[in-house]
Amino acid sequence: MSDCLFCRILRREVPATIVYEDADVLAFKDIFPQAPVHLLLVPKLHCDGLNDLSPEVLAVVPRIMEIAARLAGEQGIAQSGWRLLANCGEHAGQTVFHLHFHLLGGKPLGGKLCQ
Repeated sequence: MSDCLFCRILRREVPATIVYEDADVLAFKDIFPQAPVHLLLVPKLHCDGLNDLSPEVLAVVPRIMEIAARLAGEQGIAQSGWRLLANCGEHAGQTVFHLHFHLLGGKPLGGKLCQ
């Protein structure tokens, strides 16, 4: 999708601080971090969100979980704890409609996700 922000990051049209990349996944720092460590992990194939998983994107999702755990270790938050979440739709807070997962940690995050 040509106007998708994350597709534009994938094409290097928009700068990002990339921390991981392979053939299927890109991980980069969130520009509005909600925790000391706040990374976004995105499949390279465009998919609007969890309601729109194609078989090709679905095959990448387990790898994203594995990559998140590896990045948590590299970022020094594996032992203290970290959160991996995906928002699906406007009411959940999704603002970029390209499937992505937030990796958060580096401080106590608390038990509540809603205010």
